[in-house]
Amino acid sequence: LRVDGGMAANGFLMQLQADLSAVPVVRPAITETTARGVALLAGLACGLWSEAPSIQIDRVFEPRISADERSSMRATWAKAVEKSRGWTD
Repeated sequence: LRVDGGMAANGFLMQLQADLSAVPVVRPAITETTARGVALLAGLACGLWSEAPSIQIDRVFEPRISADERSSMRATWAKAVEKSRGWTD
């Protein structure tokens, strides 16, 4: 799972994503990839370079919890979502 944007800077959140999804989460060194992508495409179109520079990886968050822990956390989340339904008109 490749991430970007402001929330990608939060290591706790990225580890949680890896743990709950059971897949590695890859965070680039430059997390504002939308702006970077636009700039790279403009540079390619203008002939500033012939190919886009590679994306540098800052960190890869590997899943660290067991399948049982993951299942329990997901069940707790589902319960919280269910309890939040219908609290307002």
